This record gives sequence, C-alpha cells and structure tokens, in this order.
Amino acid sequence: MRYIPRQLTAVLLDASRHFPAVVVTGPRRAGKTTLLRKLFPSARYVLLEDPDIQARVRSDPRAFLEELQPPVVFDEIQNAPELLDYVRTLIDTKPRRMGQWLFTGSQEAPLMRGITESMAGRAAILQLLPLSLEETAKVDLLHGGFPEVLTRPQARSLWFASYLQTYLERDVRAITNVRDLVTFRRFLSLLASRHGQVLNKTDLAAPLGVSVPTIGEWLSILEVTGQIMLVPPYFENFGKRLIKSPKIYWADSGLACYLLGVTSAAELERSPFLGTLFEGFVAAEILKSEANRGMRKELYYFRDQQGLEVDFLVPRRNSNLWLIEAKAGKTVRPSMASPLLSLRRALAKRSVRLIVVHRKSRSQLTTAAIASGVEALDVERFIHELGRTK
Repeated sequence: MRYIPRQLTAVLLDASRHFPAVVVTGPRRAGKTTLLRKLFPSARYVLLEDPDIQARVRSDPRAFLEELQPPVVFDEIQNAPELLDYVRTLIDTKPRRMGQWLFTGSQEAPLMRGITESMAGRAAILQLLPLSLEETAKVDLLHGGFPEVLTRPQARSLWFASYLQTYLERDVRAITNVRDLVTFRRFLSLLASRHGQVLNKTDLAAPLGVSVPTIGEWLSILEVTGQIMLVPPYFENFGKRLIKSPKIYWADSGLACYLLGVTSAAELERSPFLGTLFEGFVAAEILKSEANRGMRKELYYFRDQQGLEVDFLVPRRNSNLWLIEAKAGKTVRPSMASPLLSLRRALAKRSVRLIVVHRKSRSQLTTAAIASGVEALDVERFIHELGRTK
C-alpha cells in the first residue's frame, strides 16, 4: 500500500517551526516513525530500542549526543529517558533553532512526566493514533486502522496475534512486573467482552481470580500504551444522580474484533458485539479527529441512574455541544433519537446538535432528519462534519 498522508502532518510541521523539539506519542505501529521519517528525510534516525545504543547512552550520554548532527529523530524515547535532560541543555545553548529534536514514544503517561520535567516550554507534544476513516476508506470495523493490517488485510489475524505477543513481551514487562502473562492474556479477552460498558473493576477481577488493585494496574498499562480508551461521564448541573465511572473501549476496532474471535465480515454481522464495536469505532474516530488537529481530546458519555443514556457528548466551538447516538444498523428510525431529545430538554440552556451516526448503506434512502432537530449521518459523513468544525 502506498504511503497515506496523515492528517497530523500540517500540525506537526507547524510545531517544528515553533518549538526546538517535537514529541509524537501513540500506540506501537500507529505510524509515528514512518511519519517523522517522511516529513524529515534529512534527519538522523536513532532507534533507542537497540541494546547497543542503549548501552552507549547509559555509559556516556553527552558523548553520544555530541556525535549527532541535528536534526535527529529519536525513536521510542521511553527506552532512554535520561537523554531528555541532556537534550534540554543543548536546546538552551541554541534556543532559536527550531525542529532539531524529534521524538517518538509509545508509553504516553511516563513519557509525558519526563517531558514535563525536562522539556517544559521547549517541546510540542502531539499524538498519532492509527489511521482514521478520514485518512483512508480502508479503515473499517473488522480491520481497524493499523497501517500494516490495512496493507495486508489477508494476514489480519496473524498480525494481531504477533502484535499481542510483542506487546505482552515488550511493553507490559517494561512497565511492570506482570508475573502471570497467561492470566494477563485472559484479562485482555475478558476486557474485550466488556467493550463499551461502564468500567467495573470488581466484575473484571472476580473471574480471573486477581485483586481489584491488580486490575487497576493492568488497565493503567493498557491506557498508558494507547490500547484502550476510557470515556469519562459528562457532568453538569442536571439535578440528576449520574453514573460516575468511565466507559471502556478498545482503541482499535480491529484488535477488539480479534480478541472477540470475530474473523470475517459475515461473523461481524452476526456478532452480539456489533453494536458496541461500532460505538467504539465512532469513539475512536472522534478522538482521532481531535488528535490529528492538535486539539485537546474531549469525549464524554451520559448516563443517569434513571436509565437515560446518550453514547457520546462532544464539546465544540462557541459552547456548542454535540449529542451523539451510534447505531450499528443501516436503517435509522425515529425512536433512536429519543435519548437525544430527552437530554436536550435537560440541557435547555445549551446550544446542542443532535446526531444519530449509523453505518453506511449502499442505498441512499436514509433521510437527513429523523426527528425535530435530529440529523442522521452515516459514519463517513459524520467524520467529514467533525473535520469541518473544531
């Protein structure tokens, strides 16, 4: 598959003109290295996962850096975070030289702490997620958005199996001492079966025979490495008792399908998880759209203890709030708008846009409005609308 231009390109290039350093975070194999090497072909490339390079960095970091002529791409900086302090010193000697130090990292939270401590004000921090539907129509529920899966869709199952194996052996062990990888692997499959549900750590711990703190630690690993999305509840003064736990989704629908044993489009159509897989797909596309434009990630859900639930709430400019229902069906019915209309009444003082997002149908018979003030948009049109309005 030819190189697919990434939506983050413009933001990344702009950042390189205004900051001495740029950090691109995101899950493994999302395309971070490919993007930086494409945009900065003359930059020296250094893979910090190489054991020999790690040994050189630890023995004499100053000498290691002095051998390099910027601009430099440091790939997977979490493997040598001590370099950040030394790079900061070099930046401060030539503070007006922009775009000289380019980093990728796959462990977002620890890396961000290091950047905050060492590179405050000197580095722009961006996130690259797997390919979005806005970037290529090849992205879909079954395959997700990892570039290598879309390049070789027939090897999808083998790729995800290898990805999980590498992920378990490298990232998980690098972050924490998980003694029982077999149970951790069972945890991943169990978590896939809870895709789109409100997070309940006790519910996850019981069938695995582990403690709730252990589940919390494992969830933290998945979040830090960009494998899951935790969507928080939306709080406002509704005069209602609200659910306060986040909803949990796998960040890539292809990986979620693999963990659920869904191997084909036909199986996906029959799967009891189709609805929540599509819901997670929409959530991921919203976050990709925000990240690709350098925006703060803002995605929420609403559920009160009386049973009113709306899949997603997305704040947009001018205090406008989008209320979104994601429906895996291709036929849109007025009843699907009921939760949106109910929440709109509770948000009487807010400017809202009501949208039912559905899967694209080959026939274009779906009407644009299914109830008063409610739009029905197929997922491609919805993503286009997201890109038009920040």
